[in-house]
Amino acid sequence: MVALLSSGVRTRPARRLRGRLLLAASASLVFVFAAAQGGAVAETLAGAIAKAYRSNPDLGQQRAAVRVTDENIPRQKSGYRPRVSVTGDIGLLASETRTPGQGTNSNFGVPRGFGLSVTQNLWSGNRVENGVRSAESATFGAREQLRNTEQGVLQDTVTFYMNVLRDTALLSLRRNNVEVLQEQVRQTRDRFEVGDVTRTDVAQAEAQLAQAQGDAIVAQANLQTSMANYRQVVGTEPKRLEPVRPFERGLPATLERAVSISQAEHPAIQALLHGVDAAQLNVKVIEGELYPTLGITGSLNKRYDLNGVTGAQSLSASVVGQLSVPLYEGGEVYARARQAKETLSQQRLQVDLQRDRVRAAVVSAWGVFQASKQVIKSAQAQVAAAEIALGGVREEAKVGQRTTLDVLNAQQVLLNSRVALVTAQRDQVVGSYALQAATGRLSVAALSINVERYDPTVHLNQVKDKWFGLRTPDGQ
Repeated sequence: MVALLSSGVRTRPARRLRGRLLLAASASLVFVFAAAQGGAVAETLAGAIAKAYRSNPDLGQQRAAVRVTDENIPRQKSGYRPRVSVTGDIGLLASETRTPGQGTNSNFGVPRGFGLSVTQNLWSGNRVENGVRSAESATFGAREQLRNTEQGVLQDTVTFYMNVLRDTALLSLRRNNVEVLQEQVRQTRDRFEVGDVTRTDVAQAEAQLAQAQGDAIVAQANLQTSMANYRQVVGTEPKRLEPVRPFERGLPATLERAVSISQAEHPAIQALLHGVDAAQLNVKVIEGELYPTLGITGSLNKRYDLNGVTGAQSLSASVVGQLSVPLYEGGEVYARARQAKETLSQQRLQVDLQRDRVRAAVVSAWGVFQASKQVIKSAQAQVAAAEIALGGVREEAKVGQRTTLDVLNAQQVLLNSRVALVTAQRDQVVGSYALQAATGRLSVAALSINVERYDPTVHLNQVKDKWFGLRTPDGQ
């Protein structure tokens, strides 16, 4: 039996099998997406982030939402400006007057005229001032929400980028495992033919091969899902993605420091704080409706063919000051004021809730990132030990000290350790970016991405003092 295993006919497949095992071992230590894509142009994580930053629809619609919110400032500022209106009319007038003893007197005219009215608000219980400040707070909140959306898009880009790398590596491992088991099945059948093993050994090898083929199919489906998610966020298909190192530049040194930064800088918290300011100012706006209002109205009216008399004209002009003092509005204003105060209380509670959520996210991201480092070390040690164990089991099986099942089990242990290593490598990279996002500092600036950055202040400066115009600054 030993002589048959060591003959020239048997050693060549064994060498091929050991070569495949060595390839699988090396594949587990690095992502192999580059090799799988051949000579395609490499895509870096920085390039993927730049594409997502420019074209991601979620980020685009949030930028549009900020521009929509910007327009509330000139709307509120309109309360400072005059209201001007022009009126005009024209008509036909025919009249006939009969006087006893004097006959009939008939008139026909074209009465017409125009008017100009200018109304200027002088004081409205500070509603205009508070309305402008409230709109500005809402704009600042929308910018923070945009920053939060940007963080989410960047984090999704990193996650799906690494998912493609991971799933490509796992698919490579699964396919290589199928090849190894196919060789194992061929060897086991050859040994069965010469009576070295039993039919049970052949069945065990075939069962392991069938499971490996199913695992490869599942790995292929997982890769397709990851590629679809990547395209949804980035906008293009993944092409030969380059390996990525964890992002550790600028990460907090301690968990306490990470939590402190997040509470002060996270955009989700900042957006709600601006919402508190806007809600507080809205209370003042509503309460201002209970105060007197003071305004002035100027008017100019010109009439022709007055009362149907041809040639008759009139010209009138007036300037009138108006003071309005509300006494009772049926309780509607009081109800809205109370409602606005409750909304303010709700907004403050949302800030507290968001602080707790952010803190939990920081603690979770910190734990995942730190644990992934240790998991990688453990997985590397496990891979090294499993490789040695498999080599020993295979050598012992040649001399009949191990069964085919022992070899298959050792191969499965090695495969599982490689899968764990690849997964841990992915988790470490994703965890580092997730920790940066949890602290509120994930941005294209922090990542030093070479891309033209969107500046929301440009649009605001273009519209905040506009007096008229239907076209938006981008020409629509």
